[in-house]
This record gives sequence, structure tokens and C-alpha cells, in this order.
Amino acid sequence: MPRFLPCFAASLLCVACTGEAGIVPPCTTTIVGTVPAAVGEASGLAASRAHPGIFWTHNDSGGDADLFAIDSAGRLLGRMRVTGAHNVDWEDIALGPCPAGDCLYIADTGDNHARREIAAIYRVAEPSPDATATAPADRLPIAFPDGPRDVEALFIDPAGNLFLVSKGTHGPIALYRYPAPLRPGDTILLTRVQELAPHPPLPTRRVTAADASPDGRWVAIRTYIEVAFFRLLDDRLVPLPDPTTFPLPNPAEPQGEALAFRHDGAIFLASENGPHDAPGPITRLACRLR
Repeated sequence: MPRFLPCFAASLLCVACTGEAGIVPPCTTTIVGTVPAAVGEASGLAASRAHPGIFWTHNDSGGDADLFAIDSAGRLLGRMRVTGAHNVDWEDIALGPCPAGDCLYIADTGDNHARREIAAIYRVAEPSPDATATAPADRLPIAFPDGPRDVEALFIDPAGNLFLVSKGTHGPIALYRYPAPLRPGDTILLTRVQELAPHPPLPTRRVTAADASPDGRWVAIRTYIEVAFFRLLDDRLVPLPDPTTFPLPNPAEPQGEALAFRHDGAIFLASENGPHDAPGPITRLACRLR
């Protein structure tokens, strides 16, 4: 087992590592907006590069197969149907390269009861924020090599390699990779790359989102209460030496399930609504990574 895994195993908080790389404190959080009412269960967030200032988001299980274009303040700028898609349990969204240029990848991978033998990822060319419907989406059916998994975190590196991180609800927190090339329509068995942690000690430390920085140097993975930072080396996630995580202010987010790197390296977080439909906050997380 690699040296870093025991340090990471107790949770996503690594407090005993040493070394030069890491987060240069302090990290800061600023609430910059609230999620619009139409996205009461915001479960994913992706920052556009073609349309600066635009973020893409969506609802999770039971919602329509719709994407929403918002700005960082949470103003609703567009809503469009994803053509040919169905929302069983959408849990994350990421921007990545594709034959059309930039595509949005939607993880229909939620599985609270670990019953879905086949999950899916939808790939669709990034639309204009004022569109009412997308181009037809490609469906990428997937299966996990260790049985059904509840997965809420998806990220894509600059080369277009697609990764998923399990939530840790029914088994270890693990990293999976879609073996290239992408093959729409074919059910593909993912490759289990590594175990990141056994069952989290607390439900609050289950994984709810991930994203890769635009330059591919960093991967951020969030739980309900913290964000952990990694290097992606040879398809493996390497936790940075201490400090590797930033604890999120509590209870700023009722149920934080979304994270996105913007083109300038800033990280944005979004939460589902709180009690009595209080809108979930949009938070800017500023960390200097060395």
C-alpha cells in the first residue's frame, strides 16, 4: 500500500503528513450568492470556459433532465432540456474535452441503496446559455467492478480521461476510471484504480463532488464538511502533505453537494436548499496551492 494511504485512511482529513507541497494558509470562504429556486437540489456544478462567468448546474434524483445556466451570484440565466437524457439520479457535472470541443459530462450515478447494476454518464456538447434544448446527448452506460456503488463525484483531466469517486456509503471511498476511449452506447466496466479510504467514520465525510483544475495539476474532492486537494499522477490521486484539506464553515451549507474549479483556479461550492426551502448558498473558496 502506498505510503500516503494510511495517513488518509481515517477520513478525508490528513493531519500527520509532512512535506513542502500543500495549501498555503489561509484559505478563505466568501458567500457570493444563492442557488436559484428552480435548482432546489443542486447536486453538481461546472464552470464554463466558452461562456466566462457561467456555471452549469442541475437537480438530482427525480428532477427533470434539465441543465441550468447561472452566474456566481445565483442568477438564473437559462434552462434547457438535455435531449435524449433521463434523470434517474444526477449527482455531478464536469466540463471536459470531446470531439465537439468542450462537452458537459453528467454523472447519472446516484444509488442510495446500491441497487443499480448499470449507471450512466451523459455527454453533451456545451450549449449556449440561452438555448432551450441541447444537442442530442451521448449515453455512456457503466458498471462498477465491485458491484453497485453510490457515486456523487466526477472529474475529467485535460486529456479527456474520466474518473469517478464513490461516496463511501456502502463501501470504501474509491477512485474509478473509464478505460479510454469513450464508447457511447456500450456498457463499460470501470477500472478500480485505488482505495482512498475505508468507510468514512461519519456520514458528514462522505464524498459529494469533485473537479480537476483547468491545467490538470490539482483535483479537489469535497465532503459535506471539507475540501481535500490532490495531485493526479499516473491516474492515481496523491494527497498533498499537510495541510491537505480545508474545513468548510458549518453550518453555512445545509447540504453541500457541488464543487467546480473556475478558469482562474478559484473554487466554487453550491448547496441544496435548507429547511423551509431556504436557498442554498454559493461559496467562493480561495486557496493558494503550492
